[in-house]
Amino acid sequence: MTVAIVGAAESDLGLVAPGLTPTDLMAQASLRALEDCGLATGDVDGLYAASTQLPWASLNLGEALGVREARTHDSTMIGGGSPIAHLAHARAAIARGDCEVALIAYGSTQRSVGRDRASVQEVSPWEAPYRPMLPLTAYALAAARHMHEYGTTPEQLAQVAVSARQWAQGNERAWTFGKGPLSVGEVLAAPRICDPLGVKDCCLLTDGGGALVVTSAERARTLRQPPVHLLGAGEASTHRHLSSMPSLTQTAAVQSGARAFAQARLTPADVTCVQLYDAFTITPVLFLEDLGFCAKGDGGPFVASGAIGPGGALPMNTNGGGLAYQHPGMYGLLLLIEAVRQVRSGAHDVVLAHGNGGVFSAQTTALLGSGAAA
Repeated sequence: MTVAIVGAAESDLGLVAPGLTPTDLMAQASLRALEDCGLATGDVDGLYAASTQLPWASLNLGEALGVREARTHDSTMIGGGSPIAHLAHARAAIARGDCEVALIAYGSTQRSVGRDRASVQEVSPWEAPYRPMLPLTAYALAAARHMHEYGTTPEQLAQVAVSARQWAQGNERAWTFGKGPLSVGEVLAAPRICDPLGVKDCCLLTDGGGALVVTSAERARTLRQPPVHLLGAGEASTHRHLSSMPSLTQTAAVQSGARAFAQARLTPADVTCVQLYDAFTITPVLFLEDLGFCAKGDGGPFVASGAIGPGGALPMNTNGGGLAYQHPGMYGLLLLIEAVRQVRSGAHDVVLAHGNGGVFSAQTTALLGSGAAA
């Protein structure tokens, strides 16, 4: 059975009203997503949610919405890739007949309460003596290794942030909207936090959430919005802590991407737009390589060529991404929403969405498409 995303919406974003909780933001986004497709809470019988602040997020979601008779719950938590995993899990549940309408939601008040209170870091005993600033130190190590092995330069990484800001200039909901363009020089001149990464190489710190409504392709055809079909999905993981990562320059996106492409019977050449997790400037560089959009080691020159920015050959993070749009603790749900919007707009028939959890720990990939692609 094929499934489709029929509703998509964000909660309030940026710095939300005092007193709002992650559950409030999940519920707010969920009601907006249901309104988007013309369904109501009474139609929902599958609840999927994850949050760093809510261990039993799907139960919080059901309580807030008054969904008392959900037939399936999933609070799987694998970091920023969780919503894409939830999308694949919801597809399986709908195919089994375990539910008919699945709601996938996320919420975070990370900016309001502070990063340390919203996202507690689990430090490996093998790493603790070195007092790493997680997750930043881990991504800085990956960036340094990529530079060492492939000659990637700080200027090339800076272009990722520059491109993100270029996209955000056209998005009124972006945290950096109205702040003007960003130059490579400004990224390089920003204070260093953990060499080789500086302030502008790091994602934003905001509040926010989002939600998706998923149902069968058959039912989707009767609803308000044009359906966005799930063409393929894949999950993979290789470690929990960086000290157990098999390679600092290759991620499990190699496996998750291959599985998603195989399911969809597509290749990277069929994709015309990507939404990639970009908590730091190094992350999309590795994912572009590992997902097959350029060869290993060519990610730096690829982004420096302008390929990922407006007018480029492979538009990436077209809302501004986690670097320039919003990054409420985990960005995976927001990048899925942007992928849905790109398909709905008619600009792209096939869009790849990719989530990342932990320190390159868990990777999730989804290929979304229009009716023509399905």
